Amino acid sequence: MSQNVFLPAGVTARYNVGMPMRDGIRLSADIFFPEEKEGPLPVVFSRTPYDNTAEAMVDSAIFFAQHGYVFVAQDTRGRNDSDGDFYPWINEFRDGHDSVEWIASQVWCDGNIGMVGSSYVGNVQWQAAAGGSTHLKAIVPRVIGDNLYEAPQYQGGAFQLNWNATWTFRMAGRTWQDISIYNWDQLFSVLSLRDIAKAAGKDVQFFQDWIDHPDYDDYWKSLANKERYQDIKIPILQIGGWYDFFTAGTFNNFVGMRANGGSDLAKNNQRAVVGPWVHTASKMTHAGEVDFGKESVLDLLQIELRWFDRWLKGKNNGAEKDAPLKLFVMGTNRWRDENEWPLDRTMYTPYYFHSDGEANSLLGSGSLSTTEPGEEPQDHFVYNPESPVPTKGGYNCCNPEIVDWGAFDQRSVEYRNDVLVYTSDALDNEIEVTGPVVVKLFASTNVTDTDFTAKLVDVHPNGYAVNLCDGIIRGRYRESTSKQQLLASGETYEFTIDLWPTSNVFLKGHRIRVDISSSNFPRFDRNPNTGHKFGENDQIQIAHQNVFHDSLHPSHILLPVVPKK
Repeated sequence: MSQNVFLPAGVTARYNVGMPMRDGIRLSADIFFPEEKEGPLPVVFSRTPYDNTAEAMVDSAIFFAQHGYVFVAQDTRGRNDSDGDFYPWINEFRDGHDSVEWIASQVWCDGNIGMVGSSYVGNVQWQAAAGGSTHLKAIVPRVIGDNLYEAPQYQGGAFQLNWNATWTFRMAGRTWQDISIYNWDQLFSVLSLRDIAKAAGKDVQFFQDWIDHPDYDDYWKSLANKERYQDIKIPILQIGGWYDFFTAGTFNNFVGMRANGGSDLAKNNQRAVVGPWVHTASKMTHAGEVDFGKESVLDLLQIELRWFDRWLKGKNNGAEKDAPLKLFVMGTNRWRDENEWPLDRTMYTPYYFHSDGEANSLLGSGSLSTTEPGEEPQDHFVYNPESPVPTKGGYNCCNPEIVDWGAFDQRSVEYRNDVLVYTSDALDNEIEVTGPVVVKLFASTNVTDTDFTAKLVDVHPNGYAVNLCDGIIRGRYRESTSKQQLLASGETYEFTIDLWPTSNVFLKGHRIRVDISSSNFPRFDRNPNTGHKFGENDQIQIAHQNVFHDSLHPSHILLPVVPKK
């Protein structure tokens, strides 16, 4: 009698099974089977560039095998045991489709396949779904957005330096590379940007290609989920986080698929769960230095299982009747179900900037209120790329030991003179802000290109100042990220800064704060202010920035205020 040598009991596995792609390349997969279940069975499929033997992948495989599914864990092209060359995302449409079709042809598959995974492993699900296989019945992408230009490569036209460099250098080989050998403070400061890889001893073509495509052009459109909604015809459950750098894209996918999905089945079965999480969704109660309590952690495997039981096994478990959105409201730290995005009952409320011309730092005169400004003097600050405002948490990924991510006290950067600080009076009543947040900023500069940043902050009665969401706009992309237009020195422009969505209750006694500056480094590259071709410039220029808040230039933050039900 043969004995099961696998742990835990009830699961068996086959390793390094080759899947042929249409061009002859062989991709390697490990396949996990429930020992006591007779086939054919539904399949949960995951494609990863991060090693299909990683602990989290194996844990998922065991979980689903124990619940009556075959689990297939595949290394993507050019990674670990799979053949070919790795170039992010380019091959995933074809390889994802071919892999699904191969799985469906196996005797152990009943023709019903779902996909799971986070980040890159989430994006390949969208790409496979766009391939139109009738066997792919549902997906559950965690922490991924609607287009790769706006996250993770750029945001508002600014290059997401921290992620681009750290991720690239980790992935510059067939296996996970050690990046602890670098002095990151020095590496991030290298100019031009094109020379960063060389300084790190790397020659990575895709990193150079990303720099060569600073506009949202055909290169990025060909990879964007939002350009393929009409090709996707299946139910999708998304999982995202308020401090993830795909937050906006998660909601864009939800809205876009409900409006433009390729079938009624898809349009009517879009779901999203968004918690107070960084990129590692629901693995801990805290994001940065703020603890949101044990209720903030959900058993995501159980949520995924329920989804697949409905759409792969046909169980009448009511998953299709769940509220479309499950949101964690920070401040009160409670989960709440919602039916649409943005919320229909939202009252978009402008909070205007005010000062006597000295809003610089926490010690300045900046204030924030719903009162429209009159004739007020402009604020001024100097942006020196040699001394940028340091990143303090926010939408970062994926190395918190290098650059903070999540929620942190902002006062250390708010004491800088190159940060304008606008703070409301203490609130007499709590105010809930749930939805997309934007800043309308009237500003001028003495250079032909520069950046403006904005940050929404919840100030506690003791002064503790917690970041909620933030954004950036590169001047040359003020009209569109598809076309560059340099600035005219001294001319006043209206800049729209997208801070992405959040959900937070500003409690009684708290204050609402907005921080304005021109850098958030090294999350974003430093704008050298020269207007030269992106990525090749090794010179800098000091920028003198003016922010206006008067009757003709009412700079403000537009808050999605949600009244109590």
